[in-house]
Order: sequence, then C-alpha cells, then structure tokens
Amino acid sequence: MEIGKSKKKELVKIKSIPYDEFKNNDYLEEMVRELNENGTNVIVGVLDEAINWGRGNSLWPLTFATSCCGIEFMAVGAARYDMARFGLEVARASPRQADFIMVAGTITDKMAPVLKRLYDQMADPKYVIAVGGCTISGGPFKHSYHVVKGIDQILPVDVFIPGCPPRPEAMLYGMMQLQRKVKLQRFFGDVNKKEVSEREYEEMMKRDMTANS
Repeated sequence: MEIGKSKKKELVKIKSIPYDEFKNNDYLEEMVRELNENGTNVIVGVLDEAINWGRGNSLWPLTFATSCCGIEFMAVGAARYDMARFGLEVARASPRQADFIMVAGTITDKMAPVLKRLYDQMADPKYVIAVGGCTISGGPFKHSYHVVKGIDQILPVDVFIPGCPPRPEAMLYGMMQLQRKVKLQRFFGDVNKKEVSEREYEEMMKRDMTANS
C-alpha cells in the first residue's frame, strides 16, 4: 500500500492461510506481484482487506452437479468433512444468490448452453471451479462426439480440481485456493477485479457458438 512518495510501501501478502501448506502458488504470486507494482492508498487498502475477508469466508456455491463428482460434493457438505467450517455451506439453488459454481461432472454439448446461461445469470464478482476429469478435459469420454472437451472452452475457470472423482479433501483444498484468490483481489481497484470486458465476453460467446455448432 502506498501513502506517498516519501513513505515506505507496504507489500501485499497472501494472508489467513499458512503459505507453506499450499504447493501451487505460482498464479497467486503473479497476482501479488501485479498488486505490489500498482499499489493503492491506505483507505482503499483497508476497505479491500475487510471486504475481501468477508467475501472469502462466505462464498456461496451454486447447486450444480451432473454425475459422480456430485456425490463427492455431497460428502464435502456432510458431517465428516463439513465445508461449513470454511463458510461455504450455503449452497443456493438460484444463480442470482450464488458466488461461485462448482461444475462437478460431465458436461455434454446439450448441457453446455444451460451451464453458460446459469453462469451469465450469476452476479459479479463470480467464480468457477472445475471438478474432476470429465469437467476439465472430457475425462474417459473425451473422444466421444457429444461431450465438451473442458469447460474452460465456454467459461473462465478459476480453480481446477483434478481426479476421477476427486476426494472430498481435494475439493476442500480447491475451495481454499479460491478463498485465497478472492482475498488477494482489490474490490475497489482495477487490478484483478472480477469483471469481464465486452471484448472478452464477445470472444467467449463466439467460442460457445462454435462449440455448439
């Protein structure tokens, strides 16, 4: 955070969760570097930290599962793993009340426009977690004619959770990574603010139409 040219700059750091417990920090380190280069003022910095703390600890997932990864997601919400410990337990049935969508399962070409519509109906800032091999790359159905070869072709994915299906611990790890990413964003600033420009939206729509044609 930058007060003035004569003052010392306070660097942005990944807070809340111990850094050494995570192995894949590269993309978060890149976000930290960009934030430190651009800087911000003290008032905005404090507000960003407070708002992002609240946002990161109260992410509401959209109820969405199409195959066996959905069973693992149910286990994450049950008593043994209990995602309520991380403030993630309020799964919503309406995209207008959800903060992120966990795409858990196979997405067919017929289902892709429905998934895209649900994503478009979510309010900004919104996030996407791709769960399992089928969602990430098509999985065992990647050579079939009717399965989307990765939802990153139609949606901007924030966190990938590999596995077939991934265990509940892996899902919790991915959710925690999303929390860390949210806490690094500048809610009032322009760096890393979760907004899609008009040009990016048009490109996504073109890719969507091409994939479904």
